[in-house]
Amino acid sequence: MTLEMGKPAPEFELPNAAGETVRLSDFRGRSVVLYFYPKDMTPGCTTEACDFRDRHGEFEGLNAVVVGVSADPARSHARFADKYGLPFVLLSDETHEAAKAYDVWKLKKNYGREYEGIERSTFLIGEDGTLLREWRKVKVAGHADAALEDLKERADAGQA
Repeated sequence: MTLEMGKPAPEFELPNAAGETVRLSDFRGRSVVLYFYPKDMTPGCTTEACDFRDRHGEFEGLNAVVVGVSADPARSHARFADKYGLPFVLLSDETHEAAKAYDVWKLKKNYGREYEGIERSTFLIGEDGTLLREWRKVKVAGHADAALEDLKERADAGQA
């Protein structure tokens, strides 16, 4: 599946850490930094989440919300958010529907073992629900800064 920039981002309906249903459309009127990550409490995912946490106020100042998605259950997200003071929404995609819609559910290889999982990816969605930018196979170091910089440039140009 290929996503098209400038087209509506795929809608989803997933539970948050409290088990409440959240839809992408709930965020209309705000930009959304939607990031898919492999697993709660792992080193890279923790670093990425904490980087977004540390810049949370800057994203909010640009009328943007950060939303993290993984296949972990809601209770795992609750522990993860509590342990690291994450101020943004974490959504549970146990059925992989959102991951498949955004084409981030991939065959992965690690130490000779093949398995399916989330390929670390981020999507910038405009206030009207339009897909503005995607980052695939994200490297954690500097990624939150890059997403924030892109959002700032769009805000300065009146495109967010």
